[in-house]
Amino acid sequence: MATASLDAPAQRRVLPALIGLLLGTFVSMLASTVVSTSLPVIVHDLSGDQNAYTWVVTATLLTTAISTPIWGKLADLFNRKVLIQVAIAIFVLATAAAGFSQNTDMLIAFRAVQGLGAGGLAALSQVIMADIISPRERGRYMGLFGAVMAVATVGGPLLGGVITDAFGWRFNFFVALPFAVAALLIQQRTLHLPARAKRKVKIDYVGIVLLSAAVSLLLIWVTNAGSTFEWASTETLLMVGGAVLAAILFVVVELRSAEPLVPLTLFRDATFTLATIASIATGLAMFGTSVFLSQYMQMARGATPTEAGVMTIPMIGGLLVASIVVGALISRFGRWKPFLIAGGVLLIAGSFLLSTIHYDTNFALVSLYMFLLGAGVGMTMQNLVLIVQNTANPTQMGAASSGVTFFRSLGGTIGVSVMGAALASMATSLFTDRADDLKSAIMGLGESGAAVAQSLQSGAIPQVSTLPESVRVIVEDIYAQSIAHSFLIAVPVAVVSLIAILFLPNRPLTRMTTTERVAASEADFATVSVPAGMASLSATGTVMTQDAAASHRDARMGEDG
Repeated sequence: MATASLDAPAQRRVLPALIGLLLGTFVSMLASTVVSTSLPVIVHDLSGDQNAYTWVVTATLLTTAISTPIWGKLADLFNRKVLIQVAIAIFVLATAAAGFSQNTDMLIAFRAVQGLGAGGLAALSQVIMADIISPRERGRYMGLFGAVMAVATVGGPLLGGVITDAFGWRFNFFVALPFAVAALLIQQRTLHLPARAKRKVKIDYVGIVLLSAAVSLLLIWVTNAGSTFEWASTETLLMVGGAVLAAILFVVVELRSAEPLVPLTLFRDATFTLATIASIATGLAMFGTSVFLSQYMQMARGATPTEAGVMTIPMIGGLLVASIVVGALISRFGRWKPFLIAGGVLLIAGSFLLSTIHYDTNFALVSLYMFLLGAGVGMTMQNLVLIVQNTANPTQMGAASSGVTFFRSLGGTIGVSVMGAALASMATSLFTDRADDLKSAIMGLGESGAAVAQSLQSGAIPQVSTLPESVRVIVEDIYAQSIAHSFLIAVPVAVVSLIAILFLPNRPLTRMTTTERVAASEADFATVSVPAGMASLSATGTVMTQDAAASHRDARMGEDG
């Protein structure tokens, strides 16, 4: 009874602050997902090709990945409440600006700025959560985040599809604005974080530049190799060599920096190292497959944007159910490793099964595969951050939390780039192989065949749902095979993730928040019992601990008796 009475006031303090964080998360996810089902239409209208489609997604993921550790480091140095409000403002203003894009280059540029804000929301929401909720108790609140994620990821594509079909895709970019204003106002009123000691800070600008250069060069190379230039070429040598050199210099700078962007000492902790490895596969599964599942529904099954939003619900359903149920079970029993192992197995199963789909695969099977993958993401995504926060040094909580999130974003970014490159290469090859079939189908259309042939030869992504039946079946088969081929890339990465999870140290979850852990560590010397502390030490010379002196007196009395 006493515990319950203590829990109720605690919940009343935590919930108002969580509302602002939940709205910030909702804004981020809604602005991202509302355009997911309309991307094929957007890229088609802006005359973009498959590389442009990939970069519209990759640009956001790239800047999100690069900025996440920067925001995390800033969270260890500055006011976290102000930082998350700045992140929301950057994210939403860039999203709204993207609605005025006149070509794919403008869209990619605004999406890149959008990613800067998204990195802040991803890193800071996790850090602030650790400030106000202990790892052991966080599972019960994850249901709220799961519900918000579900509403945004299910409602976003559906809403985006409806808006695209009814009003045009540009209006999708303005939907998040009122929610962003509400999030800022609510955070200002309800998010009260404890004051942090002021100290002189140094920003690792050189580390920021080197990390950005290494990641950017790697992704540009992955996206363009095999299409713009050959894999074995001077461009490959320069880009890969430049990325490796930048990465080496980044490590050197971080070892010498007073305030490193990514403290390399974090990797001495086995939990952090293994969790970051596992996060790479989770990011690839979460971002890569969700991006190309939407494309599969429209390009391989001829769905409209609205229909594609409905058809991807099974994956989101799996994520929602797994995150809510597993979060509650972890809070109830304090055991997390069995759920992470199960999530790793589901990631492998879902990724492999999705690599077997065709344009005419029974949709019930496709739904099952999506559900399994979603459940795997739901079991691993947040819990990998949770276990890192459970063991991280409280003074490095921002860097540790954002480190895991960074590698998840990096995995997703590289995954989308590699999967997009594989898809584009496979589609080009299959279009060449099926050229005779397409020619016969187009010739059978008569006069209208010329417009269809011109559309397919332009290099832009076709709007499959508007193609004549005879041509549409061939194009759907080509894209289905290409997308399934790209899903296969996620399988070996998911296997590595499971191996990393198996070796994670199975440490119990603490019931202390980050703020409480900082206070406890500062009070250690003042609160430790002197007799208990002295008794733990060996006697030196003639100095005895109090317990040792008492034992000595008892022994003497026994001898005298």
